[in-house]
Amino acid sequence: MEGNKIFGLRPVLEALNANRNFEKILIRESADGDLLRRILSIAKEKNITTVRAPLERINRLTKNGNHQGIVAFLSSAEYSDLEQILENINASGKKALLLLLDKITDVRNFGAIVRTAECAGVDAVIVPAKNAAPMNVDAMKTSSGALNYVPVCKVSNLKSAIYLIRSYNIKIFAATEKADKNYFDADLSGSVAIIMGSEESGISKGNLEVSDELVKIPLQGNIDSLNVSAAAAVVAFECVRQRKGSVKSMLL
Repeated sequence: MEGNKIFGLRPVLEALNANRNFEKILIRESADGDLLRRILSIAKEKNITTVRAPLERINRLTKNGNHQGIVAFLSSAEYSDLEQILENINASGKKALLLLLDKITDVRNFGAIVRTAECAGVDAVIVPAKNAAPMNVDAMKTSSGALNYVPVCKVSNLKSAIYLIRSYNIKIFAATEKADKNYFDADLSGSVAIIMGSEESGISKGNLEVSDELVKIPLQGNIDSLNVSAAAAVVAFECVRQRKGSVKSMLL
């Protein structure tokens, strides 16, 4: 094991059997065998992303160690169960505030969003099993340690998570430039979940279609988009403002 990486067939299999939290597993192109097939079967069952990669890349990642054609990346923090989070919120009687991240793969953006989430009192950040930033050392650093406090839930797909969240009477808002309504004109004072999309492709069409309401941040300058972490902060703290909560002064 090296840092957040594990390589070699047996070490990866043992980590899977020990229920360690994985970000993804890289496997050499054309690699095969009984042990590898067991690893792939368990990874599929646990919704862990597996990717075929050139031998040169695996050699580079393991510094030419005895990797046997496989290297796995572990999470720096534990993932939480979304349904348990929702049950806890429901039992407490509080208003929910959730952030769903659609295809946000940049570690620094992810860490900055989690830092904002902690400061705004967000109950959980939800990410998909695929096309999501890893919860690694860089994410922990960028979040200024907020990953120790904000639950992050990894789900098989966001659309299913949206349906689950809605079943708890939580309204789904999608923050998108495709919206007609400005975010400050929407009623964000109740239990809400906000979907944020990547700067490259935005929120996927399927997730937009199942959202309850679309909202946008009106931009006044020449640049046509905000960094997604800045956009998340703007909308999250509008929820705080509308709830008339107590907000501490801070430097983001």
